[in-house]
Amino acid sequence: MANLIITEIRGNTGVITLDNPKKLNALSEALLTQLIAALHDFKAKKLLTVIIRAKPDVKVWSSGHDIKELAKPGRDPLYYEDELEQALRAIEAYPGPVIAMVRGSVWGGACDLAITCDMIIGDATAQFAITPAKIGIAYNTWGVLHFINRLPLNIAKEMFFLAEPLDAPRALSVGILNHLAAEEDLEKFTFGCAEKISTRAPLSVRLIKEQFRSLANATPIASIDFERLQALRRRAYDSADYAEGVAAFLEKRPPKFLGE
Repeated sequence: MANLIITEIRGNTGVITLDNPKKLNALSEALLTQLIAALHDFKAKKLLTVIIRAKPDVKVWSSGHDIKELAKPGRDPLYYEDELEQALRAIEAYPGPVIAMVRGSVWGGACDLAITCDMIIGDATAQFAITPAKIGIAYNTWGVLHFINRLPLNIAKEMFFLAEPLDAPRALSVGILNHLAAEEDLEKFTFGCAEKISTRAPLSVRLIKEQFRSLANATPIASIDFERLQALRRRAYDSADYAEGVAAFLEKRPPKFLGE
C-alpha cells in the first residue's frame, strides 16, 4: 500500500501530514486506515498532542470523502464501520488535544474531520464547506452533532443547507477557527500552541479532553426519534437523487435533483 500520509514526532507532538496531492488528499479508505494507525501509534507512545496538516504548498487541504468509494444507492454511505467514521472516533478518543492546521480549502467529510479536532488553526487561504446536500448524501446524525457542538445552530444549518465554503475571516468569527494566523506564521504558531500544551499537566489535559468528549455526546435522543431519523436517512440513500448526485460529481456537471 502506498504511503498516503507522512508521520513524524516533534517533542511531545505527533504530526500527520496528508500526502496524496494527485487526489487532493481525498479521504480514501487507504488514507484513513493509515491515519487511524498513526493515531494509535502516537497514543502508544503517549504523545500528548497531535497535529493533522497538509503539505505547505497545497490549495486543497482535503477534498473530502473519496466519492468513488461511497456506497451505491440502497446502502448507507456513512455506516458505523466506514473508515471516515472510524477516523472521527479515533480523533475524539485520542487522549490529548488533536489540532488541525489548515492551509487551503476543506470539503465534505474532511470538514467534519477538521471540526472533530479539538482545535483548528488556519491561515487566510482556509475555507470550510460541508457538502452532502450537493451530492444527495444521507449525512448521519452523529456527524451533524459535531457541527452543533462547535457552532451556533443557525451557522451549522447554513453550512449544511447552502453547502458553500466559509472563508477564513468568517470561519474565525463563527468559531470554526480558534486562530487565524498569517500565512508565513501558520506552522510556527500551530506548533507553538502544541508545545505550550505539552508544558501542562498531562493527566489534567487528558481528563479534560475526556470530559469534553463525554459531555458533548451526552445529548439524549428518544428511541422513536432516532428510528425516524434513520428512516429518513434510508429514504435519502435509497433515492434516485443520491445516484444522480454521485454521477454528476464524477461527470463534473450540475446535478438534476428531482426530490425522489
